[in-house]
Amino acid sequence: MAFSSIQQQSYYSLLPDSDHMEDTLENNPPNANSVPVRNSRLNKHAFAASLLASTTSILLGYDIGVMSGAIVYIREHIHISTIQVEILVGSLNVCSLIGSLAAGKTSDWIGRRWTIVLAAVTFLIGAVLMGFAPSYGYLMAGRVIAGIGVGYSLMIGPVYTTELSPATSRGFLSSLPELCITIGILLGYLANYFLANLPDNINWRIMLGAAGFPAIAIGLGVMLMPESPRWLVMQGRYDEASKILIKTSNTKEEADLRLEEMKMAVSNSETDENQGQFSGKGVWRELLLRPTRPLKRILIAAIGINFFMQATGNDAVVWKETTFTNRHNWDGLGPITWVYSSEIFPMKYRAQGNSIAVSINRVVSGVVSMTFLTIAHKITFAGVFFILAGIAAVGTIFFYFFLPETKGKTLEEIGALFEDKS
Repeated sequence: MAFSSIQQQSYYSLLPDSDHMEDTLENNPPNANSVPVRNSRLNKHAFAASLLASTTSILLGYDIGVMSGAIVYIREHIHISTIQVEILVGSLNVCSLIGSLAAGKTSDWIGRRWTIVLAAVTFLIGAVLMGFAPSYGYLMAGRVIAGIGVGYSLMIGPVYTTELSPATSRGFLSSLPELCITIGILLGYLANYFLANLPDNINWRIMLGAAGFPAIAIGLGVMLMPESPRWLVMQGRYDEASKILIKTSNTKEEADLRLEEMKMAVSNSETDENQGQFSGKGVWRELLLRPTRPLKRILIAAIGINFFMQATGNDAVVWKETTFTNRHNWDGLGPITWVYSSEIFPMKYRAQGNSIAVSINRVVSGVVSMTFLTIAHKITFAGVFFILAGIAAVGTIFFYFFLPETKGKTLEEIGALFEDKS
């Protein structure tokens, strides 16, 4: 029995001299018995590592929730205007753009795991600075630093989980960051509730500064996580990658197959700079200045889904009298955006390609957050949601025509979906 068509396509696109390899596979198809059947059972090691990596998103969720209450007391204590409040709140999304862009190159350089640690440390510094801020300027400085940490975490969490997870559970595990954002929002609301009765010059400081505690816990917990096996393969560290794959796969045969697919992907993408020590050099140039046609399709899909996630009102800012709430409508589009954009890029381009997509997400989110009220006052809230409905309709058409299905496929097989059809 021969490989399925998608398996053959993935081999053709990954191996060098693909014309010769296609003829070889057609004339001598591999026996199905030599290819392990993928086990759909959830691997506990992959789940634990993915859950731990996803907890970095708690930091964003906590900030969203806690700022909804803290901003009321900040406004009264340091006497800031409505415009300053909008800038303070929206600046997190805009500044996370910096972290998102930097995270791709950083994770290619120092690894996925240490980039998660860096995200937690950066957010910790920002939280401490906000908690002790004597003025609006210091508060903004802390907000900027925290935003950079958020950008790092939003990009690296899904990428790490995607690269670690088996194909059969990748969708579930890669959506865990979205769950952690919701948990973080809940923790922020609880902090608001229990700290609201403290003096007004203290309560908001504790609300914001308390974010440092989960940042410390996450930073320490990540030290127990394994490195991404795909990053290790790009570094030529096959033995280390094999040990991790054995733990995160359900059978030894499955682990061996995943390792071989990764090796072939690395060989095909020519990531052997500095004798196997891949650092991401030149990736942005290939992505933005001279991308291949399949890579263009991947960029359009990744950027498009991130754009429509936020342009359809995923982040909606609602004001009522003096109470500010930042209501994040984390719907079926919220989780799938992180899953899809982190899995469709080839190994060589995954980190930095996804950083570009997440950066678009953050820019659109910041624009929506800082203009929603102004537009709503001009055309009413009903008018705003009519516009959002129109954008959602355009997005639906885009998704149908530009986003191929990736369910159940390995990351190496997904690349074939964007190849030219012969």
